[in-house]
Amino acid sequence: MAIPSSLAGRLSIPVIGSPLFIISNPDLVLAQCKAGIIGSFPALNARPIEQLDEWLSRINEELDAARRTDPTAKIAPYAVNLIVHKSNVRNEEDLALCVKHKAPVVITSLGARPEVNEAIHSYGGIVLHDIINIAFAHKALEKGADGLIAVAAGAGGHAGTLSPFALISEIRQFFDGPLALSGAISNGAQVLAAQAMGADFAYIGSAFIATHEARAVDEYKDMIVASAAKDIVYSSLFTGVHGNYLAPSVAASGLDPNNLPDGDKATMNFRAGESSKAKAWKDVWGAGQGVGGVTGRMGAGEFIARLRREYAEARARLLMETVAFTS
Repeated sequence: MAIPSSLAGRLSIPVIGSPLFIISNPDLVLAQCKAGIIGSFPALNARPIEQLDEWLSRINEELDAARRTDPTAKIAPYAVNLIVHKSNVRNEEDLALCVKHKAPVVITSLGARPEVNEAIHSYGGIVLHDIINIAFAHKALEKGADGLIAVAAGAGGHAGTLSPFALISEIRQFFDGPLALSGAISNGAQVLAAQAMGADFAYIGSAFIATHEARAVDEYKDMIVASAAKDIVYSSLFTGVHGNYLAPSVAASGLDPNNLPDGDKATMNFRAGESSKAKAWKDVWGAGQGVGGVTGRMGAGEFIARLRREYAEARARLLMETVAFTS
């Protein structure tokens, strides 16, 4: 396992906040980074394209100022998520702005393109590519990704179906570079468990939807807090790609969560930064199976502080149990 030198020692806990479509914004990213985790956002959340330039300028300026104010603080770098699918007509412009502002980490999704990786590498940036299976992992590495994000069963958004144990174990048979694990992680003990399995980072999304800084409506945040794993439904109907959604929001849209038809992948269209059916399903809300661990609405910094406490407690408990077992 290997954490890139540009990230080593800069995090307060080994966590990446996943890019949340529509929801992630500079307020959330800055709160995450200032609390010591990698904050991220999808480039397509900034609309029109000029707003992306403004967001990147603001994030760079505020993080630089925070580091100058307290050079000893663990202030993490940020990441930008690029959808590199061929239907995303904004990809070249988004990539150019990432290069202009030297985004330290870029997360690529829905395809693997060598020219994107080369552009990010030109200024020393790091590329992490999200994958749901081993075939996609090999393809991403062959095309120049520096690291992988293993999107396992139970993750929010476009999730895979493999157990995290199986996915991480098989990846580690051929790759010892940076690896993040996504899938139902919502507390500090689970962050430690991800490391124990072989990941370098935990990748957390759903829990941040309920934070004050997140750009989600109050009803969405409240549903995250009120829900449990049993309330998650896995469907391809809404974007053409399988993902996990809150069943109560599906029911509120007039559909039966237990009897959903398959979607059509051909409906994917990123001209507007969303699938062609996204407006029809704008109140169908994504979330992962870890929502049962989200117990209330709070600031992102407060939630990350809780993660750090839980992580430290889990490490201490594991050490005590190991000593007791070996004595």
